[in-house]
Amino acid sequence: MDIRQYEIVLVNLDPTIGSEMKKTRPCVVISPNEMNKFLETIVIAPMTSSSRKYPTRVEINHDKKKGWIVLDQIRTVDRQRIVKSLGSLNNKEISKVKSTLRETYVD
Repeated sequence: MDIRQYEIVLVNLDPTIGSEMKKTRPCVVISPNEMNKFLETIVIAPMTSSSRKYPTRVEINHDKKKGWIVLDQIRTVDRQRIVKSLGSLNNKEISKVKSTLRETYVD
């Protein structure tokens, strides 16, 4: 499966420990295409349909539903956990993810 940065993929996150996000859920691919092409692991940010407005969460509309990309729960998963592709973020959403990542982890 060709996995692209900012693609929304369905990922089986179980088993988890403690406060990690559980279940099979949509996630956004954060790792760049070059890594996705050659590594067996993919860096993802899970999505949730229930969230408050945290500075580390990006609100999007996907599949006619409001959801949040949870950038405070980024993790690396084996590509075998990816069930299927569900689409991808639009340019405005990608821009918001990039700026939130920069604010949270870089600046």
